Amino acid sequence: MFKSLLSDRPGTEPLAAAFRACRTHFVWAAVFSALVNLLYLAPTLYMLQVYDRVVPTGGLTTLGLITAVAVFALACLAILDWLRGRLLLRAGLRLDRMLSSRILARVVDIQARSVGQAPGSQALREFDNVRTAVSGPGALALFDAPWTPLYLGCCFLLHPAIGLLTLVGGLILFTLAWRNERDSRPRLAKAIQSNAAAYAAQESVAGQAEVVRALGMRGSSIARQIDQRRGAVAQQADAQLTGGKYSGAIKFVRLVLQSAALGLAAYLVVKGEMSAGSIIAASVLLSRAVAPVELLVGAWPGLVQARSSWNTLVELFAKTAAQDRSRTALPPPAGRLRLEGVTVRLPDTETAQLRHAVLGLEPGQTLGVIGASGSGKTTLARVIAGALVPTAGDVRLDGAEYGARDGDELARFIGYMPQSPSLFAGSIKDNISRFSSATGLEAAEVDRTAVAAAIAAGAHEMILRLPHGYDTALGPYGAGVSAGQAQRIALARALYGDPCLLVLDEPNSNLDQEGETALMAAILGAATRGAAVVVVAHRAGVLARVDRLLVMRDGAVQLEGPREEVLARLREAPPAMVAAGRA
Repeated sequence: MFKSLLSDRPGTEPLAAAFRACRTHFVWAAVFSALVNLLYLAPTLYMLQVYDRVVPTGGLTTLGLITAVAVFALACLAILDWLRGRLLLRAGLRLDRMLSSRILARVVDIQARSVGQAPGSQALREFDNVRTAVSGPGALALFDAPWTPLYLGCCFLLHPAIGLLTLVGGLILFTLAWRNERDSRPRLAKAIQSNAAAYAAQESVAGQAEVVRALGMRGSSIARQIDQRRGAVAQQADAQLTGGKYSGAIKFVRLVLQSAALGLAAYLVVKGEMSAGSIIAASVLLSRAVAPVELLVGAWPGLVQARSSWNTLVELFAKTAAQDRSRTALPPPAGRLRLEGVTVRLPDTETAQLRHAVLGLEPGQTLGVIGASGSGKTTLARVIAGALVPTAGDVRLDGAEYGARDGDELARFIGYMPQSPSLFAGSIKDNISRFSSATGLEAAEVDRTAVAAAIAAGAHEMILRLPHGYDTALGPYGAGVSAGQAQRIALARALYGDPCLLVLDEPNSNLDQEGETALMAAILGAATRGAAVVVVAHRAGVLARVDRLLVMRDGAVQLEGPREEVLARLREAPPAMVAAGRA
């Protein structure tokens, strides 16, 4: 049933493997569905026996026996129906275990490649749509649908006229269901897209609530969100109204068919062409024959949404196919950095943010990056840190291109401090240790390494002065500490594990004199132990002790060399270059 959904595109193998791992669940669910649909004939057979054998003869013993058999059959039906539902639920749980972590990893990877435009930015929500469809009523309706011909055949066995009525009614219901699918699909697709955009806008505003309130943007933000939500709700209502129209028509046709089956059966009994027990049996068989169609119509919006979500997941995995490729284990790098013709062009932008950048840095060297706002300094820092994958060119660490190592393995050798501290909800120790305890690292080792990083960053005493020290809990986005404290914690996080490459973007923007002194000591300490250090800064104080300077202008490297030499060339350069190189 799900074979047609499995893509053979490179990178989508984990999706196919996860569904194949659930094959046993689906097979047994299909087997139990077959038995359930066979046992649904029990009430029909029971009615035939009661009206045709018990009532005319007054055979109470026969009534007791067939009643016991019918109850046993219905009990088996209930158990099998419960078991197939449980099997599908287990299949959904297995899919979640096998795919949820992979999906999150793919989202992180593709966001580094396509900032702001990555498909699947809400991939787990899309996956939940698929999982719900697999384990919900929609899947049960799909399993029941193939058994419609069985009931249709029983109707013909009862009487050709009853079979013909059921066939015609089934075709009418199928036509209505097909029209429903054709009319609802584009509306549902638009509603899904609009809902995703509305939710994304709400999350964006919620994440910047303080700025929104401080700038007096609350009313305008709410108005924009309401407009987006109103559009999404209108499109969803349009899809539901379209589906509801067909659902109502299908329910009307089904009820008419049931009444018609009773009337036709009664007519045939009067004519002597059927027994009296066939009157109720005809209605029951017709109901069972058309029931899967009605169930499919009710579940259709969810199935369509699940199919759309599945396509999104396929696209996500196909675009991140490189993540699962096998990699040869490489020795730990010393910190020799090379950029070879690196270019970055972000989506929906006309000009490149970084153009043909070439750079070399040896272990133990410190490099300061300066330039006017918008010159490409932060983009360069993100590329060096591995946070952003370049559009063209290579970034190498000890000769190995960044992609030669798994993302998490590479990050162990790189310490990155972004412009915004970007702390997460959790304790200060968790933030410094990059939440290593969640990966199974021993608590004692996490404690030791986190404290060592805080000491190297000069933040140990500051952290101890907090209410609960390293166990102080931070809220979302690092709420609970000041901007300067957050920046010093972020520096400790960058130094965690003694990385061989340290990338600091505006590391002193919120620091007081004490914090800046600690920052300088941390940079010199990292360089002394052999780490290559890249510092992006506007304030010149932190660049006073760097070995080399790099000047950015309009996304390109304007100057690069020993600090004093670059400063001398800047003093002799035209005013435009001097302005571009001011820290």
